[in-house]
Amino acid sequence: MHNYKELNVWKRGIKLTVQVYKISQSFPSDERFGLISQIRRSAVSVPSNVAEGAGRRTNGEFANFLGIAHGSICELETQLYVAFELGYIESEKFQVVTIELTEIQKMLYSLILKFEK
Repeated sequence: MHNYKELNVWKRGIKLTVQVYKISQSFPSDERFGLISQIRRSAVSVPSNVAEGAGRRTNGEFANFLGIAHGSICELETQLYVAFELGYIESEKFQVVTIELTEIQKMLYSLILKFEK
């Protein structure tokens, strides 16, 4: 069992989720049940799966949940690109969030490799 609150990937995942919620507040209201909902679910899924995996009994189970978190962050990245292409996200905000997103992807991948062994 791992203490997820001490993991930098979990902390950064929380910050990314807050960032995504703030960015999506300015989306058109007709996207409330579309992109806004999807983006927010993908974002919150990242730290949630890190936490759930950390609470499991084995490193293999932890690695599995880290893999799910990695899938969620890839999904989030795709949704943010769509929102950007639709003009819902300003270029500067998009660059900032995607830089952080890429760093978290790298952290997750490194942890997956570590705990799969």
